[in-house]
Order: sequence, then structure tokens, then C-alpha cells
Amino acid sequence: MGEQEPLAVVLARFAAETTFGDLPPEVVDSVRRRVLDILGLCVASQGLPTSKAIVAYVRDQGGAAQAQVVGGGPGKVPAAQAALANGVLAHSLDYDDTHLPSVLHPSACVVPAALAAAELTGADGRELIRAVALGLEICVRIGMAGYDAEAGNSIFFEHGQHATSICGALGGAVAAGVLMGLSQDRLLDCLGVAASMASGLIEANRTGGTVKRLHCGWAAHSAVTAADLVRRGFTGPPTVLEGRFGFFEAFLRGRFDAKEITGGLGTEWHVPGIFFKPYPANHFTHAAVDAAIALREKGLPPEKVESVTLGVPAPVIRTIGQPIEVKRAPETGYQAQFSGPYAVAVGLLGGGGLGAALTDYTDELARDPRRRALMARVEVVADRRCTEIFPMRFPAVLTVRDTEGRVWRHEALTNRGGPDRPLSDAELIRKFRDNTAGWLPEDAAATVVRRVRGLEGLPRAAEPLLGPLTELAAATLEETP
Repeated sequence: MGEQEPLAVVLARFAAETTFGDLPPEVVDSVRRRVLDILGLCVASQGLPTSKAIVAYVRDQGGAAQAQVVGGGPGKVPAAQAALANGVLAHSLDYDDTHLPSVLHPSACVVPAALAAAELTGADGRELIRAVALGLEICVRIGMAGYDAEAGNSIFFEHGQHATSICGALGGAVAAGVLMGLSQDRLLDCLGVAASMASGLIEANRTGGTVKRLHCGWAAHSAVTAADLVRRGFTGPPTVLEGRFGFFEAFLRGRFDAKEITGGLGTEWHVPGIFFKPYPANHFTHAAVDAAIALREKGLPPEKVESVTLGVPAPVIRTIGQPIEVKRAPETGYQAQFSGPYAVAVGLLGGGGLGAALTDYTDELARDPRRRALMARVEVVADRRCTEIFPMRFPAVLTVRDTEGRVWRHEALTNRGGPDRPLSDAELIRKFRDNTAGWLPEDAAATVVRRVRGLEGLPRAAEPLLGPLTELAAATLEETP
């Protein structure tokens, strides 16, 4: 038996040989929807201090006028800087899509990188769709290679690494390289060079800091930079992934599953199965919102709630249920995003948008007495069935006893926004319109929606999508978490 082909060679050949015509219709449709979702999130995050900081930073750097920044005003910046800014904007609200069970947020890395590269090269819509699809697929497959099925967790996360930004740099580099017209050998170099730029630590999730918002932007910046350097002559090692001193050794101590990269490559696509987020909160809380909405729709009056038990997978309790005193009394909208009791309150009281909107996660509402009273009645416990399902889904079982002694119960075992409960086009457009409200005139929002829906027909894809989003209104929204 001959020596096995290097994994990066397999991925580079997949990217080089897969044409737009090879993409299944559901992949093409999924990419269009993800582009719209990311553009809306870039607009919605404009009020954050970190968003203002990153836009100001890239404007101050100067350089070639190559690509546009959402909310960056007229004029262009270097493509890698545009990717940096738009990637930060896309990920800053924790409202971007998620792949399970790898818990990657691929689109916030890959789409900004691809948009910047497409604007730099003047690529058309078909080329942009192809590049995004390839970048997402490669990002997810590399992430899944580092998923430990027996432990039910990502090895990246166990090592304190943010798999999203690390894998996103590689997927984004391939997307950018495809748009720059690079050959198979040069796409291999893109992986080899980007792997030396991949980074991201998740300690901020534990003890604070806003650096996580930077991660997807840095991945997109690394992606465009790597591809641009490769087309100017830089090269990388063909064994960059599995080599003795390669990516998997460095990040995963050599523990990885090569079949996750090669199995069904080109015939079985992960892209359509990436979960859209219907609610702007930690994904572990979504099923709690769903279950609470279901009980409200069944007629449960919030004012008659006596006690609540929120059953969730055991591993998520530390994120949304501990310490319970803090989760029952969040001081900020950001803390509310990570609170199981708050998710129950949003669902029982009724939220905006698709059931919970950015306007439901403000500092004022986190301290609202009515919500605090509901949250005080919520216990967060491990549920055996939910634990067995996790992490393929993030389920919840909600049981409520009312003041008249009646028991209300709902099981939300599949997440809304995933393959089993997909969001419709109308719902995703509603999310986009909600995210751009107050920032973008309605006619401009409608123009972006129309152009994304006809993306494969655009002769120069990036400029007409980003153009209406560069100058935004001075919205008076509170800083959202």
C-alpha cells in the first residue's frame, strides 16, 4: 500500500476542481442565506465600542483602496483590513451561525474574507458563492477533525483554543485563494501559510474581556493576507496539517480524525447543516427560549408561575446555570445572553424578532423587576435525555408549576435554525431587516436583500452588496451585548 496523500493536498484538489456547477442547489442556497445573515450582523453591531474601534483602526492604517467596510464610510481600505473589520463586526453579537457538534462559527470568518477578496479581484456572484461554499466546508471539516466524539467535546476547546478563528483562517484562506484564481498547488500553499497565522484563545469566555470579538476578524484578515502572499510567491508545507510539526500536532497534540476531512469530500456537504441563530444569545439558551414560547402559546400566564425547572445537557450548566445567583440576576444584557433563567423569562414574556431580538437583551431589561421575579423561580438542572443528545443538538426540557397547582411541560429537543427546524427565507429576511432597522433605510435594506437573492447573476458581486452598507445612520440603539 502506498504512502497516504497529505490531507492539505486532498483539500486543495477539492477546492481547485469543484466548480460552481458542481455545487448542489442546497449548498448554493445556503451560501446566499449566510451572506445575507452576515451582512445584517455587520450592520447590527455598529453601536458597540469595539465596532467603532475596529472601523477607526482600519481607516487609520491607510493603504491601497481595495475593499469596503460596513459602516466605514466612503472609500476603500486594503482588502485584508476590510476583512478584519467586517469579521469583527460579524461575530461581535454572538448572533452568527454555528456548526454542531464542532461549535464552530464558520460564516463570520469565511464570508468577510471572501467578500474582501471578491472586491479586490472583481469576482462575479458565481465565483463568490463557490469560494464561500469551499471555505465553509473546509473550515468545518478541519474543525470536525479535532472533535472528540467519545468525550463529546472539541479538543481545541479543551486546550483553550477558539476553534472558530483557528479553523476559519484556513477555510477563509482557501476561499480567498479561489477568488484570486490560484492553482491547486497555490491553494495548498494558502493552507500552509494560513496555518502559521491561525490563532485564538477562549480565556475571555471565562474571566472577561472583549477580545473574542476580534477573533473572526483576525481569521479573515489572516486568510486574505495568506492568499495575497501566496500569489506573490510565498509557499507552505504540503504536510501542514498532519506533519510532525504541523497544525494538528501544534494545536491538538496529534489527536485528530483524518476521516472527518476526507470522508465524502465533494459529495457530502456540511454547509447546509450549519445552524442559523434565531436569537441573539448563547446557543445553549435557545431551546429554553423555544420551550418557554411553547408554554406561553399553550396559555401559561407568566404571572401565575410558581416554580420552573429548566433541564439541559449536563455540560452546559456551567455556562447558563452557574453560579445560579448570577444567572438569576444578570446585571447587563451581555450577562443575560448567557443565562438560562433569562432565556425562560424572554420566552414566557414574549420577545421581538423571531421570538427574541437584540432589543430583548439590554442592560435595562436584564435588571427589570418583572424578569427578575421570574428568573428567581428558575432552577437549572441536568436532564439525562438532553445530555444524551448533546452536543449534536442543544436541547432543553422546561417544566413549570403554576400557582393553581397545574404542571406545564415542553420538550425542545431540536434547535430552531438547524436542518430539523430550518428558518425560512422569510424568517431570515425578517432577521436581516430587524438587524438593519435604525441603521439602514428600508429601500437600501430591500436592495441588499434583492441582490443577495440574485447573487449568482451579479457581474461584480461584492461592491453592490457592500455599497449600501458603508454609510449608516447614527442609530440611537443602546449598546447590545
